[in-house]
Amino acid sequence: MAIELRPAERCEYDLVSLGECMLRLSPPGHERIEFAKQLEVWVGGAEYNVAYALARLGLRTAWVGGLVDNPLGRIIVNHARAVGVDLTHAVTLPYDDVGRAARVGLNFTEVGSGVRGSLTMYDRGHSATSKLKPGDVDWQRLFNEGGVRWFHTGGTFTCLSASTAQVAADALQAAHGANTFVSYDLNYRSKLWSGERAQRATRPLVQYVDCLIGNEEDFQIVLGYEVEGADRQFQRLPVEAYKKMVRLVARDYPNLKLIGTTLREVVSGQINHWSAIVYLPEADTFYEGPRFARLEIEDRVGGGDGFAAGLAYGFLSGQDPQTCVNLGTAHGALLQSTRGDTSQITLDELERLAVGGSARIQR
Repeated sequence: MAIELRPAERCEYDLVSLGECMLRLSPPGHERIEFAKQLEVWVGGAEYNVAYALARLGLRTAWVGGLVDNPLGRIIVNHARAVGVDLTHAVTLPYDDVGRAARVGLNFTEVGSGVRGSLTMYDRGHSATSKLKPGDVDWQRLFNEGGVRWFHTGGTFTCLSASTAQVAADALQAAHGANTFVSYDLNYRSKLWSGERAQRATRPLVQYVDCLIGNEEDFQIVLGYEVEGADRQFQRLPVEAYKKMVRLVARDYPNLKLIGTTLREVVSGQINHWSAIVYLPEADTFYEGPRFARLEIEDRVGGGDGFAAGLAYGFLSGQDPQTCVNLGTAHGALLQSTRGDTSQITLDELERLAVGGSARIQR
């Protein structure tokens, strides 16, 4: 069963994402922030990561978010332009030489090791993206005049401020009204909002969504569904109980055409079991991705965005649902093999792993 998308020849973009892009500062290797003598600079943000990955895979993408006219903002601009992500619809704010009015958000991330998990510390208050307000972006021009096949946003944007929650609602309604396929990654961040706030803001948005993405924690906290038998540390995920929960989501939101979820079982900071499932409610069919048991992780940040990107790539390139979930699962696994949030994966690598390829050296 195929997902119906707008024809590529009638659209300016294959995918547009809406969200915050930040600079990530990380100690080398598995070092601690408080003892760091140097910090690596990476660019990333949940929704931005999807547009960036698809540009690397050869699709026409754009990112919408807030930028600041200073050298930190230009790091993001240079990073996006390097792979062809269009920033025409991004909103650039002036810099006041201090950062009180608007700034580029930062996050400091430690890459976990052994029993010590990865850790992210935010420094993103008053960011340019959090200042976005209704009217800043011409959604009519983007979706109706230019044309977009797939629109992607999620909880890490909606949660930033009252105004970004309204911007998300406006964008989702505009995309839905233009027959653009809409995906929304629940992406719960406990440091940014409570479960209660997340549910109040998110539930009204789901009516405009075609593809809902999230992990087990996201569905529980953001939408209020429980997975029977899942432990609090998510070291064991009962897949059949998870499927039961997904069916409940589809029943409550009959507009959903696709529900995708990653399945991560944490063994240690460097070893996880990794897979994913996709549910098509109309056919009442689940598709399971390959299971990467004891996946060795270089950097787990961005794995879920990698899944979302691979899944979208599959459908945008006209693949069947099983191939799409294979691509999503494989892309998420590959993304975690490199440092940083954004994809360093090539289409050849992705397609090879999605059909069962190995880590054997390529000569």
